[in-house]
Amino acid sequence: MYLSIIALPFLSFITTNLFGRFIGIYGSCILATTAILSCFILSLYAFFEVVISASPCLITLCNWFSIELFVVTWGLYFDPLASIMLLVVSGVSSLVHVYSTEYLSTDPHQGRFMGYLSLFTGFMLVLVSADNLLVMFFGWEGIGLASFLLIGFWYTRIQASKSAIKAMIVNRVGDLGLALGISLIFLTFKSIDYLVIFGLAPKVIN
Repeated sequence: MYLSIIALPFLSFITTNLFGRFIGIYGSCILATTAILSCFILSLYAFFEVVISASPCLITLCNWFSIELFVVTWGLYFDPLASIMLLVVSGVSSLVHVYSTEYLSTDPHQGRFMGYLSLFTGFMLVLVSADNLLVMFFGWEGIGLASFLLIGFWYTRIQASKSAIKAMIVNRVGDLGLALGISLIFLTFKSIDYLVIFGLAPKVIN
């Protein structure tokens, strides 16, 4: 269930952009909206299990790389805060998908736009459910990419292209600050895993 919450938006993006010409604009809209609504429903189940039943979930997918003390894994951590953010992200994104279905109903490239929305949602879910800072950074970078695609959706308009480039440049400034922050946290805690950081934070602060 937890992996489905993360996977559905990316599957929606891949399907609508690779097979959009076969399923049509209407099919792309239905597929993307259904995928995100399904994420919201699954997030409700996750909220009940994690928050109400007090059962946090840690999923380690695979090892990413290991350089002496710097060990990074691909993992997801669903604690009460992450579960609440899953509800917020998937809920708001569901409303945006439904609104966009009607708002762009006359645009011939609406299917591509819905795919970009799903990609943005997927990376947002990665960001809020990551179990370490580097996976969170990956989600942040993906959000920047999706923002660039969404802002520059009408690429034939010069102003839209300029705005997309400007947004990408501003994101690079944020990337630098975030990378420095992650580096400082690693130097302090010798780890970038949330569970290690949260466990050592009281002792380091005191």
